[in-house]
Amino acid sequence: MPTISYLPEPPDVFNFRNQQVRFGVTGKGSPLVLLHGTPFSSVVWRRIAPWLAEHYRVFYFDLLGYGCSEKQEGQDVSLGIQNEVFAALLDHWGLEQPDIVAHDFGGTTALRTHILNKRDYHSLTLIDPVAIGPSGSPFVQAAKDHPEVFTGLPAYIHEAILRAYIGGAVFHPLPEKEMQYYLKPWIGKEGQAAFYRQIAQMSDRYTDEIENRYEEIRCPVTILWGECDEWIPLERGRELSKRIPRASFKVVPETRHLVQEDAPEAVTATILSFLKQMS
Repeated sequence: MPTISYLPEPPDVFNFRNQQVRFGVTGKGSPLVLLHGTPFSSVVWRRIAPWLAEHYRVFYFDLLGYGCSEKQEGQDVSLGIQNEVFAALLDHWGLEQPDIVAHDFGGTTALRTHILNKRDYHSLTLIDPVAIGPSGSPFVQAAKDHPEVFTGLPAYIHEAILRAYIGGAVFHPLPEKEMQYYLKPWIGKEGQAAFYRQIAQMSDRYTDEIENRYEEIRCPVTILWGECDEWIPLERGRELSKRIPRASFKVVPETRHLVQEDAPEAVTATILSFLKQMS
């Protein structure tokens, strides 16, 4: 049995260009790194990482401007900086060929770090990644066009938007305790500004830079997709699997974009099975 029931908030600090990136390490074995997406944090792995840590040394972190990592006015939190953050973290940890598990923007970050920063992986598991443009829901487009308006919304309206947005990522409604995990980083003046900051900096150019280069991927890849994902349609996942040489593709029924919440057992089993094949 895992020695911890839930993954704790990342306790350690890495300084990236005078900004704090929070990370944590748990377990023993060969290295495995977890990358979350937007508008989430490493909390998405809280019910998965403890099981992985029974077999691997698990590294997890909050993307710059997300979760417990530093948030500040004027900050670059775009996908154009997150691969630089991740490459720097890999150096800090001394990891040369770790196994990677990445969701949503974390998938984009892992792909950009592999292709643009030339960092090698032992394997890559992608879960509903943002990998093929165009991307962005009608809400995202509206918030991108008017970030100052959304940043200035009354707190109770902002929280209502957050709840509806995050709620749309799951097939099964989140209990209030679980919803609070996702609301916490974005509540309050700093959090609200940070939430709309990361949306304002979303751009398809960060996937445009790599989506025609997936044949360059140098490690085994498996792709996991929520059958009912309304943020990134299932068809986009099938297309991605065709673009990555020898990638396997698995659909998880009755799940949306946040597969880690809807079916943590399926995610854990897929990762462990895939990594076992690699050993």
